[in-house]
Amino acid sequence: MKRIESKKNPQVKQWKKLQTKKERDKTGLFLIEGVHLVEEALKYKGNISEVLFTESFQMPHHWNLDEVEVYIVAEEVLNEIGDTETPQGVAAICRKPSIDLERTTNSVLLIDAVQDPGNLGTLIRTADAAGVDQIVIGEGTVDIYNSKVLRASQGSIFHIPISKGNLYERILQLRDSGHTIFGTSLDQAEPFQNIKHTGPFSLIVGNEGRGVQQELLSLTHQNLYIPIHGKAESLNVTVAAGILLYYLRG
Repeated sequence: MKRIESKKNPQVKQWKKLQTKKERDKTGLFLIEGVHLVEEALKYKGNISEVLFTESFQMPHHWNLDEVEVYIVAEEVLNEIGDTETPQGVAAICRKPSIDLERTTNSVLLIDAVQDPGNLGTLIRTADAAGVDQIVIGEGTVDIYNSKVLRASQGSIFHIPISKGNLYERILQLRDSGHTIFGTSLDQAEPFQNIKHTGPFSLIVGNEGRGVQQELLSLTHQNLYIPIHGKAESLNVTVAAGILLYYLRG
């Protein structure tokens, strides 16, 4: 167990760099804050490399930190490296997981250029709750290890395999493997309730303003929309994804 009292410590400066995507990509590490996220990460061995907590933090008795480097840090250190308004006295440095793209999947959520961190985090959480096997993030989507994404995911980031890639190529692969590909669109689309589906499927959801790229919609077997019964122009992408994922899973 090590102690760090000053935010000018070189180790603290290194941790602070993890606020940037560039440093996260370079090191393969990311920072999480708060009791719930740290607890979720600890459930899966190998996720956490370092845990940092303040002197006043009451560590839960069931946490197993045997294989983790532990630091006791001053509150100003946590304030320096994190970005939460009300720090809970604990943070951790995590390793980005490796993803097995060859694993068999019955359901995949493909995310095309969703830019709001809260939306992406909630999409991850929703897909996890719906039992989706895998998430694929396309170009133009906010970084999944952004602190706001991590908080909105409520720990689901550790429960479900998430990869980044070319959505066009991934859709072709999923089609070849027997997946029915569903897009979300108002053009040449069916109300989702009209679809009777069984078997493996993939669902594409798109950018908050533009929706799913036409290039990707051209690869779908069927495009779906959710009827609006009130005066709202549209549904938030996370709400729409939740409705469709649960419906398609049966």
